[in-house]
Amino acid sequence: MKFTLSWLKEHLETDATLDEICERLTAIGLEVEDVDDKAAYKPFVIAKVLTAEKHPEADRLKVLMVDAGDGKPVQIVCGAPNARAGLVGALARPGTYVPGIDVTLAVGKIRGVESHGMMCSEKELNISDNHDGIIDLPEDAPVGTSFATYAGLDDPVVEINLTPNRPDCTSIFGIARDLAASGLGKLRLPTAPNFKVEGETPVEVKIVLDDERLCPGFAYRLVRGVTNGPSPKWMQQRLLAIGLRPISALVDVTNYMTFDQGRPMHVFDADKVKGDLVVRRAREGEEILALDTRTYKLNPANIIIADDNGPESIGGIMGGEHSGCDENTVNVLIESALWDPINIAKTGRSNGIITDARYRFERGVDPEYMVPGLERTTELVLEMCGGTAAAAKVAGHKGHVRKIVDFPFSEVKRLTGLTVSNQESRAILTGLGFEVVGEGEQVKVSVPSWRPDIDGKADLVEEIMRIHGVDNIKPEPLPSAGAVNGRILTPLQIRTRTAKRALAARGMLEAVTWSFISHEQAKLFGGGSHELRLANPIAADMSDMRPSLLPGLLSAAQRNADRGFGDVAIFEVSGTYENDTPEGQRRVAAGIRRGTASLSGAGRMWSNAAKGGGKPVDVYDAKADALAVLEACGLPMGNVQIEPGAPAWYHPGRSGTIKMGPKVILGYFGEFHPKTLEALDVTGALAGFEICVDAIPEPKKKATRTKPALELSPFQMVKRDFAFVVDKTVEAGAIVKAAGSADRRLITGVNVFDVFEGASLGEDRKSVAIEVLIQPVEKTLTDEDFDALTKKIVANVEKSTGGILRA
Repeated sequence: MKFTLSWLKEHLETDATLDEICERLTAIGLEVEDVDDKAAYKPFVIAKVLTAEKHPEADRLKVLMVDAGDGKPVQIVCGAPNARAGLVGALARPGTYVPGIDVTLAVGKIRGVESHGMMCSEKELNISDNHDGIIDLPEDAPVGTSFATYAGLDDPVVEINLTPNRPDCTSIFGIARDLAASGLGKLRLPTAPNFKVEGETPVEVKIVLDDERLCPGFAYRLVRGVTNGPSPKWMQQRLLAIGLRPISALVDVTNYMTFDQGRPMHVFDADKVKGDLVVRRAREGEEILALDTRTYKLNPANIIIADDNGPESIGGIMGGEHSGCDENTVNVLIESALWDPINIAKTGRSNGIITDARYRFERGVDPEYMVPGLERTTELVLEMCGGTAAAAKVAGHKGHVRKIVDFPFSEVKRLTGLTVSNQESRAILTGLGFEVVGEGEQVKVSVPSWRPDIDGKADLVEEIMRIHGVDNIKPEPLPSAGAVNGRILTPLQIRTRTAKRALAARGMLEAVTWSFISHEQAKLFGGGSHELRLANPIAADMSDMRPSLLPGLLSAAQRNADRGFGDVAIFEVSGTYENDTPEGQRRVAAGIRRGTASLSGAGRMWSNAAKGGGKPVDVYDAKADALAVLEACGLPMGNVQIEPGAPAWYHPGRSGTIKMGPKVILGYFGEFHPKTLEALDVTGALAGFEICVDAIPEPKKKATRTKPALELSPFQMVKRDFAFVVDKTVEAGAIVKAAGSADRRLITGVNVFDVFEGASLGEDRKSVAIEVLIQPVEKTLTDEDFDALTKKIVANVEKSTGGILRA
């Protein structure tokens, strides 16, 4: 929301400086985002052309001698047709930045003649679009003084950041009201419009809607015999200062009312309206050519104003080109209506239309200002365009019923800790437009029509607090609980952080990808259901909530590869969506490695082969990352089971499923199916994983959080190797599990270090070699102890897998 200082002071009688006003605005909750003090206009001075001679080398140029008031005339080459001796205009000297042409001037030669600056046009100073000649000021304009001060261009512009719950401050009058309530001046109340009414408005407006909330009121009047020329200079300057382009008096008046009073208006060329106006739902497939010259396809969710020709305006958002006012407009129909904020927001969003009218109507405008706004707009139209006003008409309006809030003054102290007297609280509320009825500790407060955000007593406390001063709240430390604090984060939050740290420690970089993917990608990764389709996607390729993190990560890796960074290891811990219920949102840790970005390091084979790096990533890299996440999250790794195979987007022979028991699936890992990569337009060696962090069971609660004492065995660990011949169908994991269960107290680990297949073993047979880690606890093991343990290991493996010890 932008406004100029002089515009604000038209509504606020104050001697406060710009800095004081900006500081107070932020203090009362209207945060100042930017202040343009118009310093760019300070170098421009009023100068008089002493002589104007024809350029010796160019017919259309003139050589001017210009007096800037310092008694030292400067030579300027000028091509303006109105350049002449005696003209008084705006001079820019070398070193001055000219905003309209985005150029910083320097001394230069034009056709061999030196030019020490330029005489400026209105367009070059962003005053208007006029560039037919240089600025021509009255002869009595003070030469040598600031042009910005003379022309009113030094008026600072303030921009504030409004929260959506403050529709009352979408007007400059509303901002002034807040400042006055805070004690920074006195609010200047507008005088009631006074003009003569002649005749009746012949047009009728019918509201044909199934829900009266969609258009609670429609006020309008006809003004005959207008002359729609340019608006006055003062209005054009104010509109230009806040970023609006002056168009014509009728259009500028509606824009002025939008910002001055927060009351969006619309004007129809009455001679272009055929028959009566009807406020109704649009019909499926109806179209309207709007004032922005774009054609919008409408549907029954959109509320329009139509005549016998069809749609003439999208209610509360934008008018139509057909009935718009131009320089030929003679009779104008002025509209001041009320619209449903939710419908306005949905219509604007679905059609991609952002206007100042929509910005205000979707937040809520003052319903009691509908008719006064029409009167004030009519007065401005008559002042600027002439004509005669017909009687106003109102359709559908039933009046506004104010909210009444029972308010105990003690709530201020209870909710904020501030000590504010009842008298001050009453004065603050009254200054903001509230009516306070009653005496004593509890009163009844009538909420003004321009504050739809006020609903209860807590809202009133907020109003008192921000005007009294949030900075008056003294910081106090929280009371000590007198004991060790309990855990603050939930187990899922802790695991999310732990998983991120574990993957980062493995050399992976965290990525943040969109939660939306295309419908085709969603189907590719097990999603694409109707309930996860977005009603209003921000882009065509972001139509579905993601069922997996992998599409975004794979696309991100490919984008890096396209830019020359092919060895990428990235991860993300975030949400995926199985359905539209809260339970259907999962917390997943996923990651991918591309190229040679393994844990051992990326690069060519010979650069780090000694460390095991330089090889393309494969299923085992993804498996190691997945298991690292589970281990970091505290899952007992002895309970983990790995089965071959994974969902269809993984390679069927190079992937696995991680389980805990027969039913609980913890995640998947592996290389990706070639068809999946082709559908995503992704290339290269790729392997990835997905771990459902929320599927990891929580550990059993212990009586104490204190860790037990660390017990280390004083005896040397012993390693024993075994090779078992089994069927090809037997999984190595089954052998590892059987060997480890032979004596869980002594055996601390089992690792596979070799797999061999050959004719010497027999058809469909293989040899799996394992390393068993044996950690004595109570004594050094004897040969007899080792022989007994060896027999138990061999017996367990033979019983579980049918394997025999290889000779």
